[in-house]
Amino acid sequence: MSEGNCKKVTNLYNRHIMLKTRIIAVFLLIITFGIGFLTYYSQIKPDSSIGRPFKLGLDLNGGTHLVYKADVSNLERSEVNVSMQALRDVIERRVNLFNVSEPIVQIERGGVLGSQEAQEKLIVELPGVTNIEEAIKSIGETPFLEFKTISKTDLESVNAMAITDEEKEIESMKLFKSTGITGRVLERAVLEFNPTTGEPVVSLNFNSEGKALFAKVTKENIGNIVGIFLDGLPVSLPTVREEIKDGKAQISGSFKLEEAKLLVRNLNYGALPIPITLLSTQTIGASLGQSALNGGIRAGVIALAVIGLFLIIWYRLPGFIAVVSLGVYTVIMLALFKLIPVTLTAAGIAGFILSIGMAVDANILIFERMKEELRKGKGISESMHEGFARAWDSIRDSNTSSIITGAILYYFGSTSVVTGFALVFLIGVIVSMFTAITASRIFLYAVAPKKTTRLSTFLISNGFTKTLTK
Repeated sequence: MSEGNCKKVTNLYNRHIMLKTRIIAVFLLIITFGIGFLTYYSQIKPDSSIGRPFKLGLDLNGGTHLVYKADVSNLERSEVNVSMQALRDVIERRVNLFNVSEPIVQIERGGVLGSQEAQEKLIVELPGVTNIEEAIKSIGETPFLEFKTISKTDLESVNAMAITDEEKEIESMKLFKSTGITGRVLERAVLEFNPTTGEPVVSLNFNSEGKALFAKVTKENIGNIVGIFLDGLPVSLPTVREEIKDGKAQISGSFKLEEAKLLVRNLNYGALPIPITLLSTQTIGASLGQSALNGGIRAGVIALAVIGLFLIIWYRLPGFIAVVSLGVYTVIMLALFKLIPVTLTAAGIAGFILSIGMAVDANILIFERMKEELRKGKGISESMHEGFARAWDSIRDSNTSSIITGAILYYFGSTSVVTGFALVFLIGVIVSMFTAITASRIFLYAVAPKKTTRLSTFLISNGFTKTLTK
């Protein structure tokens, strides 16, 4: 094949590649526009079939912040984590019954586990609930179910004392010992009626762990009292006649029907495995939350505008492409916030803005590599390919370290502030790698000048550095 024919074939091949790249670039823009439109429409039309507003945290939506201390003094150290997890799940189910929008219930540990200073706390955030009394009621109505035992000998000793009946009751309550049977091992509660008196009673069915534990306790306490306590108060003090192997117990306390129904509901949806005490409360008004949200949005828009202006002025055509890629990045991030979904907090918005800087950083590395290749006298097309290829190692390593840091923060973060920031930051770093390496490259190849001239070199280079032209 002659040299002329080889050039024609090469030119045809290059045109085919360029056309394919431009088609992909246009297709990517259309997809981005479609995702952006759906994201916007789902926000302004929350009642539509695709309506899905952003989930806003307590600091942006307003609401109530409650801090409870869990009493784990009677638990073995190995049981603390399991019991706290069970407590969190129970409280979460409980507040959901009150139609609280997206409650956040999490565990916070202070001090050193096993030391006197160690504290197990439960943080409850109820967005949209600004009435503290209502919030406390939502949690406080949850009964703490516990079985305690007292020996017949101890009870007789108290009754033999020359004290008043009220003092005898107080003294006997002090002698009751915990059996370890709590709401944690309760499978379900059922409303039934005494066949003789017709009075409502509450039957308790334990899970496999509770069944074995209840059988053991009743076997060891035949002839003694195994009392049923709710929130520290005795509701039934039956004497054990024989070992109970079927894992069933019964609460009978002259209940009214509505009281029995309420008790069954509360036990089924929120029998606390360990007692809790309210430490502090905080209310964030809707206006304050809206102010924080507006401030976060304003900060994000200003950050995008300033960064975009800098990129276009300093990096010219590649800078403009980077701005387009940032638009793609922003659309993908907002869509992911809704799909996952991510609860946005002020810290999360800060992580999002920080991840924008990470996305820009990757583009800058690529453009600087391209400049170095242009200074060596290489053509535009070759400089672009070399720039992306040579920058990839640096981008990969820096983003990998950021992903590891974010993952550690998310896994070990003990508060919603830390985990919210870490999650948004992690998503942002991963998406920024896609937009910097894939989207930016496709867009840049699609608009790259065909020939290396002084003008085209000026558009592709950056700053005030002089570049060579072929």
